[in-house]
Amino acid sequence: MTKLLGLRTVIYMVSDLSAAKDWYTKAFGVEPYFDEPFYVGFNIGGYELGLHPEQKPNKAENAITYWGVEDIQAAYDNLILIGAKANEAPTNVGGEIVVSSVFDPWGNAIGLIYNPEFVVG
Repeated sequence: MTKLLGLRTVIYMVSDLSAAKDWYTKAFGVEPYFDEPFYVGFNIGGYELGLHPEQKPNKAENAITYWGVEDIQAAYDNLILIGAKANEAPTNVGGEIVVSSVFDPWGNAIGLIYNPEFVVG
């Protein structure tokens, strides 16, 4: 049996790669490290956020990736401010864990999570 090493990459399908690159640069405050017409890659805290030009719309509606944040309300508010659409406002899901999610301008779900059990850094 092969040992899984954990999450490494999330790829969002977008209809306008250039506009998505600009939006995600604002959303995450990081410039892409890989920027080609067929793929744009960002290093977000050691994990890959990839943008791929969509050939045909086929959004996976049964999965969501949660990005860790230290201030979930501020992160959520910032994404809404720059054009995301609200999906789930920050909600306590038990203990100190809080989650929220938005849709980017291309309809991809972006999850945010504050979980003090997982140390960032």
